[in-house]
Amino acid sequence: MALITARGLGMRFGPHDIFENISIAIHHGERAALVGPNGQGKTTLLRLLVGEETPTAGQVFRAKDLRIGYLRQESARVTGDETLWQLADGAFEHLKAQADELAALEKQLADDPSLLERYGQLQEAFERAGGYHYPVTIERVLTGLGFDREDYHRPLRKLSGGQQSRAHLARLLLERPQLLLLDEPTNHLDMAAIEWLESFLSAWSGALLIVSHDRYFLDKVVNRVFELSFDRLETYRGNYSQYVQQRAERRARREKEYRAQQAFIAKEEEFIRRNLAGQRTKEAQGRRKRLERLKRDRYLERPRHQRKIALSLRADLRSGDLVLATHNLVLGYPGGAPILAVPDLEIRRGERVALVGPNGSGKTTFLKTIVRQIPPKRGSIRIGAAVETGYFAQIQSDLNPQNTVLDEILQVNHNMAVGEARNHLGRFLFSGDDVFKKVNDLSGGERNRLALAKFALSGANFLLLDEPTNHLDIPAREVLEAVLADFNGTILLISHDRYFLDKLATRVWAIEGGSITDVAGNYTTYLTHRQTQETIRRTATPPSAGRETYRQAKLQRRARQQRARQMAELEAAIEATQERLAYLTRALEEASYARDVETLHKLGLEYQQTEETLTQLLDKWIAMEAA
Repeated sequence: MALITARGLGMRFGPHDIFENISIAIHHGERAALVGPNGQGKTTLLRLLVGEETPTAGQVFRAKDLRIGYLRQESARVTGDETLWQLADGAFEHLKAQADELAALEKQLADDPSLLERYGQLQEAFERAGGYHYPVTIERVLTGLGFDREDYHRPLRKLSGGQQSRAHLARLLLERPQLLLLDEPTNHLDMAAIEWLESFLSAWSGALLIVSHDRYFLDKVVNRVFELSFDRLETYRGNYSQYVQQRAERRARREKEYRAQQAFIAKEEEFIRRNLAGQRTKEAQGRRKRLERLKRDRYLERPRHQRKIALSLRADLRSGDLVLATHNLVLGYPGGAPILAVPDLEIRRGERVALVGPNGSGKTTFLKTIVRQIPPKRGSIRIGAAVETGYFAQIQSDLNPQNTVLDEILQVNHNMAVGEARNHLGRFLFSGDDVFKKVNDLSGGERNRLALAKFALSGANFLLLDEPTNHLDIPAREVLEAVLADFNGTILLISHDRYFLDKLATRVWAIEGGSITDVAGNYTTYLTHRQTQETIRRTATPPSAGRETYRQAKLQRRARQQRARQMAELEAAIEATQERLAYLTRALEEASYARDVETLHKLGLEYQQTEETLTQLLDKWIAMEAA
């Protein structure tokens, strides 16, 4: 039975059609993915299904009393005093109402024994619904999504944007709606939390519709895929990998059918041209009528293909066999405590090493130490002969917000002609006036594509990549995978995209317990190794030692989470101060225009004080970032 059905949906914003004539149905128990390139309207379709927007064409039909849960890609900031626990606990108001009714009946039983049957029925229903252990369920979900006990009673407004998104996801999972719509649910989760969510959703009894760029996650969770592309919605059975195979087969078949029809049309048109005025006129006229009917009723449109980035990475120079070696290396920021002790490791030419580990474990610090942005706390890193490093940072701090896209490319190579630079940018989907956009006005995906365009000009033979797939849609990730797999140099990369790691990695360095475990193979091989080691530990570790290891790991995690909380609070204060400065700037302009000298003086003083406050906050943030 379909829980929700949409027919002939169309959506227009101003003069632009987002999509038209889209039909979709989600059935009970179905776990579906909605995929497609960025800008095709996936989020818009979710908003139409949930009723947050009204379509310009078509209708949405929902089952009677359907309970829908919707996780937005970016949740609105919370300003009240509600705590994390209160938000999660609110999912069980119906159970608390039943508990109140049970308590009231208990008081009445002594005077009215006839209520005993009603009490028994209610108690059984309450127990069956989890009424006696729902706080344990809350804790299990919050822990699974990466929250610690210290977070439970913190006001939501003091959490970072990512933490608030996780909090809203927890509430939805606890409410257990019949239909759950999730827009990029893994965006703010580390690998451990994503793996927990995969396990949780794999056992989900309701229906799911998920928008996600995390292909590994979709492989584990979904059993149906909807592809939204070129105003068409197509359906595929199975998980993401099965969809990719079916899509390739479907596209190849359509291309073949189109070419066959075009050849037939050309042949018929040639026959008609040669014979329309000859001895076979009647046959030619008959063929012309049939051809006209074919073109009217059964004409196949040329299969369209989405524009993809045309990334090319080639090393200008062949490096020596040894690319990198560490010795007695300890990582950390100047003046701060050690973050990571690195065993003596080597990378050989041609290897593709994936560096994985929890957030805050030192992955980015490692790359920054290799490129000498941060000195090691102890030990050394040796770079091999003829090694040229290229560093792709997670946050593209080398992009000047005031530069145009074209300026950024010309700064990499001053000898490049403007036409050549524009052609290069065109391969990264910057065409026409796009090249004159300011960096400050670019979306996250556009900034990442620009950073890749600059990176492609480096000619380095040792690539250090920190989250290169951030903000990229799936087609762009597929291109990047293929290019890196074909790269003639060496790669050390950090990524939360496990599908990406599975395709590329020939070795995995896993940060575990403040050190690094070296595993030959891809991400799946590493998972198998991890599971084997966990089985060995469970069977060999004495209970007391296991408790101590758990306690130490928990203390380390709490310290990381406390630092993350402090950083989030500081970032919120910086954002508020920047907003105040923007307001004061506008107010000063208005007062200046009105020639209000007194107001100008007051606003000027406040602007100066606010600017000093912002400087102090930024200095504190930099110090904490470096700690």
